[in-house]
Amino acid sequence: MPVNLDDRRRSLENDYFRRKEQELIEKMKAKLATEDAKDTGIACPKCNGALIETDYENIKVDVCDKCSGVWFDSGELAQVVDKEKAGGWFERFFK
Repeated sequence: MPVNLDDRRRSLENDYFRRKEQELIEKMKAKLATEDAKDTGIACPKCNGALIETDYENIKVDVCDKCSGVWFDSGELAQVVDKEKAGGWFERFFK
C-alpha cells in the first residue's frame, strides 16, 4: 500500500508543533514556580486547576497551573491593549 506523502508531511508537522508547544508550557510552568506567583484560591473555569496570579509586563494576570490558560480580571485586557498601542502585535490582531 503506497504512503501518501502529503499526509505524512502534515503528521510530522503537527507532531513538531505539539512538541514545541509542550516545551513552552513546561518552561512557563517552571518560570511560574520560580517567580513570586501566588495562588488566588480560584478554580480555572476550563479545567478546575488552580489559578496563580503572576506578573506579565507589570500587569497581574491569572494562569492555570494545569491547562496553562491565561485569564484576565476586569480591566486587565484593556491594560494590555493600551500597552500595545505603540504598535505591538496584540493590537494589530484585533483590528
